[in-house]
Amino acid sequence: MKEMELKYGCNPNQKPAKIFMKEGEIPVTVLNGRPGYINFLDALNAWQLVKELKEATGLPAAASFKHVSPAGAAIGRPLTDVLRKIYFVEKEDLSPIACAYARARGADRMSSFGDFIALSDICDEDTALLIQHEVSDGVIAPGYTDEALAILKTKRKGGYNVLQMDPSYKPAERETKEVYGITFEQGRNELKIDAAMLENIVTENKELTEEQKQDLLIALITLKYTQSNSVCYAKGGQAIGVGAGQQSRIHCTRLAGDKADNWHLRQHPKTLGLQFREDLGRANRDNAIDIYISNHAEEVLDDGKWEAIFTVKPEPLTEAEKKEYLAGITGVALGSDAFFPFGDNIERAARSGVTCVAEPGGSIRDDQVIETCNRFGMVMAFTGIRLFHH
Repeated sequence: MKEMELKYGCNPNQKPAKIFMKEGEIPVTVLNGRPGYINFLDALNAWQLVKELKEATGLPAAASFKHVSPAGAAIGRPLTDVLRKIYFVEKEDLSPIACAYARARGADRMSSFGDFIALSDICDEDTALLIQHEVSDGVIAPGYTDEALAILKTKRKGGYNVLQMDPSYKPAERETKEVYGITFEQGRNELKIDAAMLENIVTENKELTEEQKQDLLIALITLKYTQSNSVCYAKGGQAIGVGAGQQSRIHCTRLAGDKADNWHLRQHPKTLGLQFREDLGRANRDNAIDIYISNHAEEVLDDGKWEAIFTVKPEPLTEAEKKEYLAGITGVALGSDAFFPFGDNIERAARSGVTCVAEPGGSIRDDQVIETCNRFGMVMAFTGIRLFHH
């Protein structure tokens, strides 16, 4: 197929809409549903991300995309008991690709609501069962087992979007897009992100562990497909906070840092001890947890409100308790798609437990940024490569 008609473009008033190939066949097969313009933008960006993550780490990878940026991305490392609880995963022995999806979806569950999923490997029954219980627009993968496809076809009253990507597809070396009737052309960003990019360590602390290297690669590859400006916090084989599309880098760092903090606070003993009503859906649980760990907990704890959510009224998670808990967090990796212009980004990152950083370098204030890293004992590598994506 060389051309596929779509319901409409970015908005219902933008008609007609289609995707098409100038040469060759469209490398995507629609197995179920009727994907739209934004669905395909999410799917094709997400597919590139997971493909590169698997190539860089050797492990299955998954991504959860919303509005052409990842809410989460991860590789298929096993889940701890705590992660299974905060990700609403009941099965203990998940397949690696299912673990990758649970992690990607669990990075920022609020933002992942209604996501488009990408999987680097064939979608199996374990993964389909996880997807079945989440609010999602669709999934793209290189293939599906019969059991998985049957499960996915039941979602959204049979209208769930299921796309199969040809893993052998190679895009043209040049890419174009049109803005206001004017065509832009550039070479595709085929930059390979690997451990060699982390060799130029500019801080006093020069010891990067293998796990830190892996997390920095996850952060950088995630940033390659995140709308700029962007930064990404990663830990334990997954992104835990992505700040996308901000005009100011410090705002990226704060936004992503707040998301990373929320990911950690979901693991606080008080949060883990919340007793929800059995009839409360996952989305409402996510919303309640987000409010509980925010500065607006009274919205779910006030008399008359908590009974609609919890079976037992929870004790508040105080600001002092949150601050104490987050002060004990360490081992977080931070990637940036362009240089940090000031040391304030590093100071904010330190509050979220960051111990290693990868950024291009090249600022007139690099010395200030390096000095700030040294003050916190961080390792920082200059990659020499900018990763803007628009």
